[in-house]
Amino acid sequence: MIYCGIDWAERTHDVALVDDTGELLAKRHIADDAAGYKILIELLAEYGDTKDNPIPVAIETSRGLLVAVLRTGKRKVYAINPMAAARYRDRHSVSRKKSDPGDALVLANILRTDMHAHRPLPDDSDLGRAIAVLARAQQDSLWNRQQLANQLRSLLREYYPAALDAFATWTNGLCRPEARELMKAAPTPIRAARMTSTQLQAALKRSGRKRGIEAEADRIRDIFRADWAHQPLLVEDALGKQMLALLVQLEAACTAADDLAKAVEEVFPQHPDAEILLSFPGLGIQLAARILAETGDDHTRFADARGLKAYAGASPITRASGKKSSITRRWVKNDRLNHAGYLWAFAALRHSPGAGAHYRRRREHGDWHAAAQRNLFNRMIGQLYHCLQHHKLFDEHTAYPTELAAAA
Repeated sequence: MIYCGIDWAERTHDVALVDDTGELLAKRHIADDAAGYKILIELLAEYGDTKDNPIPVAIETSRGLLVAVLRTGKRKVYAINPMAAARYRDRHSVSRKKSDPGDALVLANILRTDMHAHRPLPDDSDLGRAIAVLARAQQDSLWNRQQLANQLRSLLREYYPAALDAFATWTNGLCRPEARELMKAAPTPIRAARMTSTQLQAALKRSGRKRGIEAEADRIRDIFRADWAHQPLLVEDALGKQMLALLVQLEAACTAADDLAKAVEEVFPQHPDAEILLSFPGLGIQLAARILAETGDDHTRFADARGLKAYAGASPITRASGKKSSITRRWVKNDRLNHAGYLWAFAALRHSPGAGAHYRRRREHGDWHAAAQRNLFNRMIGQLYHCLQHHKLFDEHTAYPTELAAAA
């Protein structure tokens, strides 16, 4: 059997092929373009690569055009963690020498000796991978929006506390269109205090608000005209210009988050697993899309529910050495899936009596809030694995028979 290792880089790649004995059969240095990919495919074909029996490939990334080219057909592509590859490198040399062709050879030997210990990239459908791209981008846009909102909040505290007080009663305060429109119209406290009720109403209308405009304009006007401390005039004007520059970035982030959310809402319901995911309490379209993006739609990816729980970071981990033994939460996990699971468990408390009873039982048992939610997520992700494997919708009485009986 032949094994291939590729040391990935931005512009060029090093390829190495070895046989069962570890002998180096061929090595190439290819460019990251269509011509380089063609050379790679021809090299694999020269050493026996076929559609029915492709040569497995080890590479240190799971993304990019090179990986997309390699994943065509039945070929198994193994994304090796760079830290794991560095440990394997120490098996062959203790001098800590390193080279790109040598790393390609190390990757090929990883498959030769320990292919059973590594997991190939899942065989997800094109629709599932497209949903993953959109869901992750939407999640990134939300994180970026919140980061910019925090920066803007910190800046407003320095010179414009009236704006924070005026927008405090609104959900998503600074991210709302009304707040952004008012800050563009009045970037400094002095200009805000001069705004009339008519001007405030016009700004609210431009933002798209339809109801309660007059009352809201009067409330904001009273806050702007209250007695507030001020920075020196020149400093205040400079801070106002800085705020407007930051506001442009926040507005772009809000628009991107909204557009990506609409794209997810259009694509996700087309997936065959969407109905099963949406049947679970606490899962809406956006959160269900994130769960699907990280677990994938290859139902053979995980051998059992324990593998999925470990991948999500929901199950605990045991560390035992000598007389010491401890059980702690997992630190090595899929952070995106773990974050989505925390939100899922929190939302399920209000939509599932069984989930709420399970959470309360864990708190009575002595768990902190985060530990109880993690335990609930551990149970729900196992239920999701079962439903996806057997193509069944979520059923409250089947999922929590003991908790519901105790609650009754």
